Amino acid sequence: MDNPYIKQFPDLFVGKKILYVHGFGSSGQSGTVERLRTVFPKAIVIAPDLPIHPQEALDLLRQTCAAEQPDLILGTSMGGMYAEQLYGFDRILVNPAFQIADTMQSHGLTGKQQFFSPRQDGVQEFYVDKPLVKEYRNMAEQNFSHVDDDEQQRVFGLFGDEDDLVHTRTLFDQHYRQAIPFHGEHRMNDRSFMHSIVPVMRWIDDRQEKRERPIVYIGFETLIDGWQNPTSSSQKAVSRLMEHYQLLFVAPSASSQPSQYAETMSWLIDKFGVPAWGHTLFANQRHLLLGDYLIERGKTEGGMATTIEYGSDTFKTWEDIIEFFDRLGGQ
Repeated sequence: MDNPYIKQFPDLFVGKKILYVHGFGSSGQSGTVERLRTVFPKAIVIAPDLPIHPQEALDLLRQTCAAEQPDLILGTSMGGMYAEQLYGFDRILVNPAFQIADTMQSHGLTGKQQFFSPRQDGVQEFYVDKPLVKEYRNMAEQNFSHVDDDEQQRVFGLFGDEDDLVHTRTLFDQHYRQAIPFHGEHRMNDRSFMHSIVPVMRWIDDRQEKRERPIVYIGFETLIDGWQNPTSSSQKAVSRLMEHYQLLFVAPSASSQPSQYAETMSWLIDKFGVPAWGHTLFANQRHLLLGDYLIERGKTEGGMATTIEYGSDTFKTWEDIIEFFDRLGGQ
């Protein structure tokens, strides 16, 4: 593959079904579908063209779920609104358009519209009038009707920090706990897909398979330099290690300075994105950490994990650490 951002994961979602629910004016032949099939070559990607009328679309999706029993549902924009209502399945909602009727009216998505990608029926245009907008408003009101403890664990919401079309993070937070910010716009590109969507998909596949990966703890002090920027190649290292290991970021306990907790989390999410969400610990006694590897400055005495001493003669840089773990091959 010539694309520098796209990488294949043939060991994930092997033989499993991924249902993709496209956004407004799109189709089952969108760029996201191509990414899914490229990145997860052993998965079965199901991506139907949705009818324009929302109840027909939801009926089709429910019939598809009943027949196919997908292992994961990925919905983007309007597709995120539909996917939320497909209860009983693991789901990722990317920039979900829960208030789709308002979005249509405020962004000029009424009147004659062109489909963004080709559809199997060959139709290229559709028309959005007031009655159709009302249908979408009624459909959106059905969201969040069956949220329980099981659904809380099954639904992730991902929200791009440069999304200028849909802003529903606050609404999602009122019903679900797993809201994750990511660097990206409303429409996903290769970079935001690989850096933000794929890590969450890997977490879900690991959970479904009860797969336990070697644990790598990463000391916060190895990631930040004196100018509050990421240390050289640390972002590259996190991206590479994510492919084979369970990563946990470790920062000093912030109990004495509560604001430090928020500042540390904000910096990690900003610089390292989705991998840091839900995978950050605040601990001062690192010798109690139970895992396989601990990357830190200095060396914790009596620790239960093998220490990779960042800045030492053996591991002067993150490039040295990357080379070390590449040789291990996921062990």
